[in-house]
Amino acid sequence: MRISRTAWAGAVALGVLATTGAGVAGVAAAGTKPASEDAQLQKLYKEAVAEGGRLVVYAGGDKPGQADYLKDAFVKKFPKMKVDIVVDFSKNHDARVDNQIAERHVVADVVHLQTVDDFPRWKKEGVLEKYKPVGWNAVDKRVKDKDGYYAGLFYFAFANVTATKLGDKAPVEAKDFLKPEFKNKLVFTYPNDDDAVLYYFKELTDKYGFGYLKQLMAQNPKFVRGTQDSSDLVGTGDYVANFGSGGSMNGLSQVTLPKQSPWVAWPQTGAILKNAPHKAAAKLYLSWILSKDAQKNDIGTWAARTDVPAPAGRKGIFEYKNMNPLGLGEFLSDRTALDRYKSRIGLYVGDVQGVNPSDPKGVLGLRPVSQSGTQG
Repeated sequence: MRISRTAWAGAVALGVLATTGAGVAGVAAAGTKPASEDAQLQKLYKEAVAEGGRLVVYAGGDKPGQADYLKDAFVKKFPKMKVDIVVDFSKNHDARVDNQIAERHVVADVVHLQTVDDFPRWKKEGVLEKYKPVGWNAVDKRVKDKDGYYAGLFYFAFANVTATKLGDKAPVEAKDFLKPEFKNKLVFTYPNDDDAVLYYFKELTDKYGFGYLKQLMAQNPKFVRGTQDSSDLVGTGDYVANFGSGGSMNGLSQVTLPKQSPWVAWPQTGAILKNAPHKAAAKLYLSWILSKDAQKNDIGTWAARTDVPAPAGRKGIFEYKNMNPLGLGEFLSDRTALDRYKSRIGLYVGDVQGVNPSDPKGVLGLRPVSQSGTQG
């Protein structure tokens, strides 16, 4: 699903609690000056430590360790916290959360996932904690729930990943990938395994027709599970390009944005589960990740806050005419149509092959509280 913050960052250069838990963190009493964000975070930190200093986060992704940049930055600021961020495909984590809720054995505190359509559903089902973290008022209203149950935390993006050795011959627009010189040299993530990649292909076939997909398949591309693995292959062996992934850290490739053809970005959305075992820690984590300092210095991509500028060299996330940051959510909201498209595209790319790259040993199970598969 997603590459590390460091890879994308390199490519793009990625209070006082209300007594009810529902108000905006750090709201000051009438006539007093609001506490600084850091002061609010330190108050939350004390409460999280008093609770036990433990936090379990389920993060959408497709490679163990992809979210360690968040864990490391969080623990650096709050060293008394013990944190596990468990990475798996969002489609696995949301099923895992549903199962934990149904069995009344919730072990995750916070979830931030690609499956943005889950959050309105979970809100309706009453399984999310109502909480407006530090920085809430600065979060773009287009990516947050007006009642305070969930919010986009930052944006992930999938675009072109091309071998640096190609220089100015690297493909930029979708039709560039059809050039004869790229036959047998393209590598993609199975679109029928990752809904954001599926949406990327949907945007292309909507614009250029299924004839484009037929021509792309005539290039004899390789398909693998996970956007990290497809990115990491670019620049190795004969593989020189892909689209629909976020980049690698191998130094052999670069990320570019198409100027005319579609690409994909979306707000990775997060929430606290209502029955979270470590609710104070969960509130600290969401407040930290939406704080201005973390949005500027730790996430490494477009921020969810409107008072934090776009990464160097990039426009604001809503300023690109060939990309709609809300489009993935709209696509995911019609699961019947999504499944029809997934089945159709499966006729071209074939059945998904290979182990789950985020859980290659198959240890995560039903209630993981660590990447090694420790069950809660």
